[in-house]
Amino acid sequence: MMPRFFDDDFFDDWMRWPRTLADTEKQLYGKHAPHVMKTDISEHEDHYDVDIDLPGFKKDEIELNLEKGYLTVSASKGVDKDETDKKGRVIRQERYAGAMQRSFYVGTAVTEQEIKARFEDGVLKLNVPKKTAPKLPEKRTIMIEG
Repeated sequence: MMPRFFDDDFFDDWMRWPRTLADTEKQLYGKHAPHVMKTDISEHEDHYDVDIDLPGFKKDEIELNLEKGYLTVSASKGVDKDETDKKGRVIRQERYAGAMQRSFYVGTAVTEQEIKARFEDGVLKLNVPKKTAPKLPEKRTIMIEG
């Protein structure tokens, strides 16, 4: 394996073989890779505040889905690195793609219209209402005709 002349870690390739998953994650998510998708949840009287760290992502790379009571936060991105010399010859081409997701059970009574989401400064901020599904009576008697 040849050293990367055009990167910050010139000698690192000589000391590390083969490349690890952490190397690819660093390429995708930058120096914040160990902190991606860290989540803080605060409980309030009528709702939960959920803050999810997504540094290096853009709003259009994040997707929220609500299905069967589970709120799923997905983030994906790709990185293309093409370098050429002064004559336009390709020296290196690298492509990385990655995706991650987390799911939270919010209950079947919560609808997607009730969840508020905003993304600012690398943090996805969610406001999820507290709702409980209506309780059904434990026992019902069914009358038999005839």
